[in-house]
Amino acid sequence: MQDRLSEVKRHFEELANQLTDPQVLSDNAKYRALTKEYKNLTPIVEAYDACQAARAERQEAWELLQQSGLEPDFLKMVQEEYEKARWKTQELEDALRILLLPKDENDDKNIIMEIRSGTGGEEAALFAHSLYRMYSMYAAACNWQIEVNSCSETELGGIKEISFTVQGEGAYSRLKFEAGTHRVQRVPETETQGRIHTSAATVAVMPEAEEVELELDVKDLKIDTFRSSGAGGQHINKTSSAIRVTHLPTGMVVECQDERSQYKNKDKALRVLRSRLLAEKKAAQQAEVSAERRSQVGTGDRSGRIRTYNFPQGRVTDHRIGLTLYKLPAVLDGDLDELIDALVTADQAEKLRHSQEE
Repeated sequence: MQDRLSEVKRHFEELANQLTDPQVLSDNAKYRALTKEYKNLTPIVEAYDACQAARAERQEAWELLQQSGLEPDFLKMVQEEYEKARWKTQELEDALRILLLPKDENDDKNIIMEIRSGTGGEEAALFAHSLYRMYSMYAAACNWQIEVNSCSETELGGIKEISFTVQGEGAYSRLKFEAGTHRVQRVPETETQGRIHTSAATVAVMPEAEEVELELDVKDLKIDTFRSSGAGGQHINKTSSAIRVTHLPTGMVVECQDERSQYKNKDKALRVLRSRLLAEKKAAQQAEVSAERRSQVGTGDRSGRIRTYNFPQGRVTDHRIGLTLYKLPAVLDGDLDELIDALVTADQAEKLRHSQEE
């Protein structure tokens, strides 16, 4: 690890010099790329420098402890300094092992999330709406922006399915763990006998694809316009601003009707399509080298769930890591950090285990 860290530090210093080069400063694309790399390496170098300083303090204290004739009070102080430096060194070394893990190339990207109601009829649609509200409130707390791409609502205010973009630094790195089947257990308002019903909704999380990552051939696209439906006042029923894009080779269909502008709806629809196709392509590649499931979510039934929201007991349980929190109202109001932090930690531990086995 020491050799690798020395190489990272050397490269970091090279990047710092390049970022002051007039030729680099005049090339916006190169400057942005180098700035991003420099930013990604900064926490590693800072931790490495702090670790080196802690090692030096530990060594200095150790050398003092080897001397004879030290005053008792001074000896006690040196022993405390040695233990403090030793624990700090260990803590920083553990942090560096995590920082050196291969970074997900998509972590800094915006994302497209899709929520679909599954088993449970209208109750599942109402739960899907609760999930969308939860993610909207979490995004607001993170200072991220949300743009709805398309939404199909029910008469009672539920959501059959919704597609939306989350824009903000680190959005994918935090929300990628939300992909899967979410299950809810509660007594519906329409239930007269007080019986608990179990319903489900699925969440898909895709990094927003850039044009350079996946080019769309216009010959493969069928683009239709239609009138938007749902809330929106008179305007929404008078113009054919909604867009439906069909990717002919795969049969994949994307609709977008949130914007009044046909051009904006088309742009959004193409972004969603590009992201879906890229996610499918990467999932297929992963399937060739591992036994992991190709898709993030199942059919929307109650099996294969990743999380359960139990209203009678006021608890949320993430089945992947066995974590249960008795703070359901807070979670549904967007307080997701405790859940997500635990998932991030578990993911890092798994990656560390694999890296040590290799």
